[in-house]
Amino acid sequence: MGKSKQIGNHNSTRKKSIGKTWKTKRYTKHLDEIHADMKPSAAAKLLKQEVDYDVAGCAQHYCLHCARYFVDAKALKEHFKTKGHKKRIKLLKDEPYSQAEADRAAGMGSYIPHKTVEVKTQPIEEDMD
Repeated sequence: MGKSKQIGNHNSTRKKSIGKTWKTKRYTKHLDEIHADMKPSAAAKLLKQEVDYDVAGCAQHYCLHCARYFVDAKALKEHFKTKGHKKRIKLLKDEPYSQAEADRAAGMGSYIPHKTVEVKTQPIEEDMD
């Protein structure tokens, strides 16, 4: 007699590799990390980085909201028109949750409605070549 169909195939008991479970290849920053980067002191450091030849565009063209590097200013400008960038701007309008807000949600304080933050696309400094 054959095996029962309820047991499953041979692949179901095999463990998956760590790389596939963590999915670090396309990892992007979380929204609360980007909110921390959007503070004026941190934003100035990220937008005016030193030349780094290991990063695309030598780290001179950086989208602050998407946490991505681009090859040149033209590619960055085109990125600002994409669906992905606009979606990220919309997600960043909600203020990140804090521990105080989590405590209030658990019944340890009075309700305060969630706040929104005004987020605009960063200005582009075009080179006058």
